[in-house]
Amino acid sequence: MEIWKGLFWVMVFMALRRGDGQLAENFYRFSCPNVEAIVRQAVSAKLSITFVTVPATLRLFFHDCFVEGCDASIMIQSPNGDAEKDAPDNLSLAGDGFDTVVRAKQAVETQCPGVVSCADILAIAARDVVFLSGGPAFSVELGRRDGLISQASLVAGNLPEPTFNLDLLNSIFSKHNLTQTDMIALSGAHTVGFSHCNRFANRLYSFSATSPVDPSLNSSYAQQLMMACPRNVDPTIAIDMDPNTPNTFDNMYYKNLINGEGLFTSDEVLFLDPASQPTVTDFATSPGNFVATFAAAMKKLGRVGVKTGRQGEIRRDCTAFNS
Repeated sequence: MEIWKGLFWVMVFMALRRGDGQLAENFYRFSCPNVEAIVRQAVSAKLSITFVTVPATLRLFFHDCFVEGCDASIMIQSPNGDAEKDAPDNLSLAGDGFDTVVRAKQAVETQCPGVVSCADILAIAARDVVFLSGGPAFSVELGRRDGLISQASLVAGNLPEPTFNLDLLNSIFSKHNLTQTDMIALSGAHTVGFSHCNRFANRLYSFSATSPVDPSLNSSYAQQLMMACPRNVDPTIAIDMDPNTPNTFDNMYYKNLINGEGLFTSDEVLFLDPASQPTVTDFATSPGNFVATFAAAMKKLGRVGVKTGRQGEIRRDCTAFNS
């Protein structure tokens, strides 16, 4: 019996190391068994410095997965300024997200050199910032390899825009096998997010010829935003996407939408459109339903376009290809 047990685990180990296009929660069981604890410690240390770690890391994960899949291509730095992170839609990504992954990778390399991909570290870190800010704990599937392509030209048209309506949101998420419910749940990450004045100024000053202010905005909230973002203000000023509990991962985002306090058009439309309104209402009234759906959607997102087996590489430095 002991011989058969030994053979079983050898076969499991070989399958995990070979990779067959599948991710597995125990991928590093033999090669780096403490990887999740190492990453958690690095993320916690970074979070103790700044809360921006949370939204920055989450947004980094979303932007990475939506372009070329979840392969850490977003992390590459190019001396020519033509990598994925240099695309206009990615210039607003906060540096704290990149720094979190770099720190975690360095910590992992000290114990498991050349074993864990930057893509997996980013996926673990994205899960950890959710939990550490009050959100759900959930398992992460691992086994991703790091991509070998990072081009700014591949970004345009592959990320949701703040002006999108429901059809456009569904269209861009469905490309990655994510449903409308997945999209609404993942949008809930805006409960800890922030944006900049120029991304929503049109809703305050130039919505239409007859109504400069978007009438779907709560009037008090609109006044609050105009005070924070007056005309010609520095467009890089950061505004919390959740005006009520910005430092807690909770379901307040959906309550805000019901109250007309969605920062982007693409946020508020989730409540205004009859096709998505029931889900928003459900998540607003049932935090349990939200966190369960969010966790499941994060797992689905983490499978998008992954490289496994002999595809890609395991980068030594998350910001540069090995060769």
